[in-house]
Amino acid sequence: MGARRGEKLREHILMAAKDVFLEAGFERTSMDVVAQRAETSKRSLYAHFPSKDVLFAGVVALVRELYLDRLGSPEHYVTTERADPAEALVRYCGRLLQLLLWSSSLRTLRMGIAEAERVPEIASGYHEAVFEAPTARISTYVSQTWGMTPEEARDTAQAIVGRTVHPELVQALLGTRKPIAEHPDKTALATDVDLNRIAASVRQLLPGKPTHP
Repeated sequence: MGARRGEKLREHILMAAKDVFLEAGFERTSMDVVAQRAETSKRSLYAHFPSKDVLFAGVVALVRELYLDRLGSPEHYVTTERADPAEALVRYCGRLLQLLLWSSSLRTLRMGIAEAERVPEIASGYHEAVFEAPTARISTYVSQTWGMTPEEARDTAQAIVGRTVHPELVQALLGTRKPIAEHPDKTALATDVDLNRIAASVRQLLPGKPTHP
């Protein structure tokens, strides 16, 4: 196998750095260790990432891409042509919670929180990925499916995420809710999270029958 170069090397460094940050935390992670883990020279590492902050920002961007790709959009959770649109939204919120409760996600969130005061733009970027982007996707889905105005859809989406995701996520961040140890699989969704609880909240917050089922 030839030596990695350019964008391939950059992506490889980011994947290695992600693991190192998760294992050691931001403060204890050194560029030397990242270079060793990525099996590249410090010169190559610094050519792509001139500082640890820049490297961490790159890792956050990578995590965002991987996370949003795994999550998808609510319409991806419609299982049949006649499926209940609300059920697709319930499963989407369940998947969102499942991904956030994964031990790897929780460690990344804690790192972002710990570094928020020093590098607020990194924490802001992570917040956009794990909260704002999924909420925007819910907003688009409920607007199109239930015929809401953009303002109504945004308020409904924020309420749904606040009710179905935030309480258990805060408990997990504070260590009072057991995290999901293994990589969260969609097939284990009903085991990992309480879909009945999520369904009760979602259906209570939706306006009624969809206008575009």
